[in-house]
Amino acid sequence: MKNGVATVAQLAEFDEIIDVRSPLEFAEDHIPGAINCPVLSNEQRAEVGTLYKQVSPFEAKKLGAAYISANIAAHLRERFLDRPKHWKPLIVCWRGGMRSGAMVTVFRSIGWNAQQLHGGYKAYRHLVVEALDELPPRFTWRVIAGATGSGKSRVLHHLAAAGAQVLDLEGLACHKGSVLGVLPGEPQPAQKWFETRLWQTLSGFDAARPVYVEAESRKIGKLHLPEALITAIRGGACRVVSATVPARVDFLLRDYDYFLTDPNWLIERLAGLKALRGGETIARWTALVQAGDFRALVEELLTGHYDPLYAASQDRNYTGLAASRDYAADDLSEAGIATLAAAILADDTRDAALTA
Repeated sequence: MKNGVATVAQLAEFDEIIDVRSPLEFAEDHIPGAINCPVLSNEQRAEVGTLYKQVSPFEAKKLGAAYISANIAAHLRERFLDRPKHWKPLIVCWRGGMRSGAMVTVFRSIGWNAQQLHGGYKAYRHLVVEALDELPPRFTWRVIAGATGSGKSRVLHHLAAAGAQVLDLEGLACHKGSVLGVLPGEPQPAQKWFETRLWQTLSGFDAARPVYVEAESRKIGKLHLPEALITAIRGGACRVVSATVPARVDFLLRDYDYFLTDPNWLIERLAGLKALRGGETIARWTALVQAGDFRALVEELLTGHYDPLYAASQDRNYTGLAASRDYAADDLSEAGIATLAAAILADDTRDAALTA
């Protein structure tokens, strides 16, 4: 760490990480734990960028410097006057250039040991991309598989509560993974922030212990899984929940209970399946929604849409299914799912002891 510059390998050495990029840049992705103190607002950044392209770099730099100076002064007054002399912040901008450099200059002139991240956010992003390529093959994957409505995500939650290492992809993606998997009022993160959360989770795992994960497709809602991760997961040993259709229907009626309060939203989502299932089928499903017969709707969706897709996709993509361990279930209540998770964990613990 020389001349006020630090590298991504030194992130843990700082008392605080201050990201001075615009709010839109910060929202797309940032270093976990960083705070956003933009030295240019979204509008100011756009204005300065337009001036740079349409008039001249000199005029843009003058205006930018004026905005940056005023914003740094405001942040100093409103957020940092209580920091002690030994405080050591890391300042981050896009490339480690003017925006972070300006704040570092001001903070170091005060007497704080402020450092600028070399390469800025782009250097951090490079670290994440490389790690997501290198980390997944290091782990032994245990894949919780089973048809739609088998409570796989809930099984993961119970495994995590029991102390197992769990990668909850749907939780990180804020989506349940199907065309009806949108969570009302909870938008999915940007792709880059999703990948940051993946990197953060994977970095905390112990490679000597298995990692449990749900069988997923390449996309969860609008988000793509990194290639190395989906490849590693698809080579994992499978633990298949073989639940009865009535148990799955009961589970989905509980798990998607928010559909019942907004039939029009559900009808709109079902319309997205028209290309796959045809107008006549969608009309019948719409009529079931309008009649409030959700049990019949869910059963038809399972047997006529999700189950055929699941059989074709899983058999083709998950090599571990050929030697999977199956767990029959006719009870997907929380107690029933807890029993499933305990049985899976007990079997894997026994196997590990036998091979030790």
